[in-house]
Amino acid sequence: MDLLDLNINIDNTHSKSLIRKLNKLNSLISELKERNLPEEIIKEFNTEIEKLNSSPLKGKKLGRLISKSKMYILQTLDKKLKIVPKNAYRGRWLAIGMIVFGIPMGTAYGLAMGNMGFVGVGIPIGMVIGMAIGSRMDKKAAKEGRQLKFEASEV
Repeated sequence: MDLLDLNINIDNTHSKSLIRKLNKLNSLISELKERNLPEEIIKEFNTEIEKLNSSPLKGKKLGRLISKSKMYILQTLDKKLKIVPKNAYRGRWLAIGMIVFGIPMGTAYGLAMGNMGFVGVGIPIGMVIGMAIGSRMDKKAAKEGRQLKFEASEV
């Protein structure tokens, strides 16, 4: 079983952002066609693509539906197959690093200095630590062939 093609007619009346979203989703689908995906995943994605193809929505509502479908596909890939876009782990771990490492470090530094105004000093340190951990995880995913060809922010 193969993935279906996205058949949404676009013309000059559609906004540039809608066309961009549609092109990103098309590139995601074309890349997924190159991969050897399990049948049940392909069926789920085909159901999602059929929902988009048969949608009567236009404009911003269609853009939201495209975004929801794209996120559903990416989350399913991540949860079930551990396939992620480039820099996906770096983005996740940036936030985790700020919370898990940065705030406690800043608090400890602020207590040691006797001025809790230094709490903010730990946040950029935590960001760097989180980005380093995430980058390492992204490299591991790329080495194992679990990484898509485009960056998470592009999708």
